[in-house]
Amino acid sequence: MSDHYFSAQPKAESAPRHVRLALRDVQVGLTTDTGVFSPTAVDAGTLVLLESVPAPPPTGDLLDLGCGYGPITVTLARRAPDARVWGVDVNERARELARLNTASSPNVRIEGPDGIPDDVRFATIWSNPPIKVGKPVLHGMLRRWLPRLTADGVAYLVVQRHLGADSLHKWLEGEGFPTDRLASRKGYRILAVRTREQA
Repeated sequence: MSDHYFSAQPKAESAPRHVRLALRDVQVGLTTDTGVFSPTAVDAGTLVLLESVPAPPPTGDLLDLGCGYGPITVTLARRAPDARVWGVDVNERARELARLNTASSPNVRIEGPDGIPDDVRFATIWSNPPIKVGKPVLHGMLRRWLPRLTADGVAYLVVQRHLGADSLHKWLEGEGFPTDRLASRKGYRILAVRTREQA
């Protein structure tokens, strides 16, 4: 695989910089770097997700799937300080940045995909998934993590309409995951995905 933000070990020379996450309830500076997703600004799709989804459950285990340098993880941790928030990413540089950016949040754990115990179940999953990694890898990732929702859990995914949001919606339904379009803003869809047990 060439050097992308979804590479495990980006080869791009490090050049740290700072961006600002500005939401109605969360205002925080974040450190970013080359070789990670959206290093020059918090991604527009991430902002749509964070501005559109319901409040996270106040307790339990919450997951930011594909956490990058951590804007979603930070928001989950601030909005649900009594929950345990997990950020997971294959990118080692992104994980180090996410640890730095969540250092003041004791309820956060940042791990690689194999670092979360198998028995952990998530009350919610929030994700701006790596669509450009390709359908086989994307679908494998979703098949791995969506079944780890609790029985009444919900995953919220943000996907650009022109990058296949509607086809992903159809695929999720075909896989047995009940899926609704929660919002459509600025060219992005927010998909609310439930467990197969809720079908």
